[in-house]
Amino acid sequence: MTWQKSKRREYVVSKWYGYYRPDGQVGARNYLLILSATIYANSVVERVANTIEGAIPITHHLGRCQTKSDLKMTFDVLCGMAKNPNVGGVVIVDHFREELCNIDDMAHEISKSGKPVETVNIRAAGGAINATTEAIRKAMYLARELSTYKREEADMSQFLFGLNCGTSDTTSGIASNPALGLCSDRIIREGGRSILAEFPELMGAEPWLTSRAVNKEVADKIEKMIKEYEERILATGEDIRGSQPTGDNIAGGLSTIEEKSLGGAKKSGSAPIQDVVFYAETPGKEPGVYLMYTPGHGSESITGIAAAGAQVLVFSTGGGHTIANPIMPTIKITGNKKSWEKMQDTVDLDLSGILEGTLTLEEAGDLIYNEVREVLSGKLTKSEILKERTGFAIHRIGLSI
Repeated sequence: MTWQKSKRREYVVSKWYGYYRPDGQVGARNYLLILSATIYANSVVERVANTIEGAIPITHHLGRCQTKSDLKMTFDVLCGMAKNPNVGGVVIVDHFREELCNIDDMAHEISKSGKPVETVNIRAAGGAINATTEAIRKAMYLARELSTYKREEADMSQFLFGLNCGTSDTTSGIASNPALGLCSDRIIREGGRSILAEFPELMGAEPWLTSRAVNKEVADKIEKMIKEYEERILATGEDIRGSQPTGDNIAGGLSTIEEKSLGGAKKSGSAPIQDVVFYAETPGKEPGVYLMYTPGHGSESITGIAAAGAQVLVFSTGGGHTIANPIMPTIKITGNKKSWEKMQDTVDLDLSGILEGTLTLEEAGDLIYNEVREVLSGKLTKSEILKERTGFAIHRIGLSI
């Protein structure tokens, strides 16, 4: 299927200003990441991040006693967060010597990006106090180095755009989601790429998604992987319709998973779908939409998108939301006037004018686009200002062992 170019509007290709990394990527932020390799390093990581100006802590409850596939996913997500272009440098802290999630294996993988990486092992340092001191000192010098980095001009071909939604209601599929889709289309026309995730919330939208696939192979992959996700859920003995739509979706007027899916898929606009990638996998370089195999759980979903390298995400919400990823600025939009009034401390854009008749979908798409470009260039989201970092959770496949 060819893209409907006759409907496109002409734009001047916009520029944004970011931090160039040694691997050629461009970051919207210049964070120093203090990264926990395993659960038992979390307290040291938090103490270090609380001491160092501008440092972002990443802590979690995994990194050991996992099945091989789950442990590899944890490793890929943690390294992907560190390799995200919004991160300028990394200090990794581990506890003893876990498989994969240790300072040696992680530093080796992260250093492929060319960015500076420092490591601290709690046992080798002589305990938590010594490890904290060592990590603070290493982080201090890294932070000083990063403070010399300057923003430079970039274009949309250097942008990977994250798309997600949550607390969806009846306004989502007819207002904020299609407006976000128009923003995504514009970014792709200027050479960028977008990630559409949340596979359980694409069930029922397969015909529309496959019609946009760049070829039959990709169309077949879309159908196969959505079906595979449903089968994974059914294999647990649970029917997804017992938890999707969620309680807040039902309160917002959504009645079926198909209704939710058809509205949610609108976030991806009308651009060609280039491929389907696995959780936290970096998409290809061709402009277009890439579907990512993530759960509908918001924090797990946007974590996969951030670990894949997206610099900014827009989160469409009907009922309002506080979610925000620690390293990927998260712009929240709503088309529900009441939700805007109740949740405007953490929601950035009010698009309720679409349903009120004072704002066209195209105008709303331009508002989102302009906000994205400004955030790429340094404007803070409300959640960044409030240090809302609830949007980090690593997806799991199997049981703890």
